[in-house]
Amino acid sequence: MSGLIEGLPDAVALRCLARVPFYLYPKLELVSRSWRAAIRGSELFKARQEVGSAEELLCVCANDPENLWQMYDPLRDLWITLPVLPSKVRHLAYFGVVSTGGKLYVLGGGSDDVDPLTGDQDGSFATDEVWSYDPIMRRWAQRASMVLPRAMFACCVLKGKIIVAGGFTSCRKSISQAEMYDPEKDVWIPIPDLHRTHNSACSGLVIGGKVHVLHKGLSTVQVLDHIGSGWTVEDYGWLQGPMAVVQGALYVMSHGLIVKQEKEVSKVVISASEFRRRIGFAMTGLRDEIFVIGGVIGPDRFNWDIKPMSDVDILTVGCNRPTWRQAASMTKCRGTIFGCTQLRI
Repeated sequence: MSGLIEGLPDAVALRCLARVPFYLYPKLELVSRSWRAAIRGSELFKARQEVGSAEELLCVCANDPENLWQMYDPLRDLWITLPVLPSKVRHLAYFGVVSTGGKLYVLGGGSDDVDPLTGDQDGSFATDEVWSYDPIMRRWAQRASMVLPRAMFACCVLKGKIIVAGGFTSCRKSISQAEMYDPEKDVWIPIPDLHRTHNSACSGLVIGGKVHVLHKGLSTVQVLDHIGSGWTVEDYGWLQGPMAVVQGALYVMSHGLIVKQEKEVSKVVISASEFRRRIGFAMTGLRDEIFVIGGVIGPDRFNWDIKPMSDVDILTVGCNRPTWRQAASMTKCRGTIFGCTQLRI
């Protein structure tokens, strides 16, 4: 990696390259072999953090086509398609997805594949496999497997470590076990079990530096502050519905409204009635905005057609008058969203 830019030390030249928007990196690689080595080197990610040019992107995987991910660049309203996830599980779904250290992680899950002739479901209900995607190298890598296969489970990042808890294992049995992954050491460590297990899917989110595990249909929340202290059970009285964390605050879509939820206090932000007919969409926060992505419309008693969506709707909540607007639709993915997370690179 010598002589990147004539007249500049390589360390300075690398910081210059770090200021170039991420979506242009494939073109930068064509300049020379040394530029390609620099773009795909581990030092570039560190340089982007140091010079303050890190970008916040969204990573999305939908039902159609199978095992394909796209990244959304909100500053340029641009979708980037990733290489197909090389899992042997067809139509991987019900997995956990997070990002940490500039990489995307896809964990566990099972097959959503159905034989169109017989209607039989694929037998792969839960897997223990873990994949990471490096956006600089533009490739997937298989990581250390989880201790237990699981699907429909809670998955979060706490202080750089990945926490998974609950869900269902390969025999379709709900479990209370939890474990933690160290991305630097590529190892899984069991941590204290959840206090309770329920025969329903669970999800996880981080608020105030604590992991919160929610089970569908239940008002109680299991909270993890420190790994050593274990879980506590709280009843915040939170509304049920799709959730997103924006700048540390929790927002819920409930009964056709976007509501800001603070402990037991709910404050209506804006109407979301246009999403009442849409199911299977993703709702997530990025910067000071809420993104509603994809999903399916129908059927209803007037129209039996099923319409897969690739739409992206954005609500800016960090302003005096929140308003909805549309962004560029996904270019490859559509339909039910299987996974959605933020990626900082």
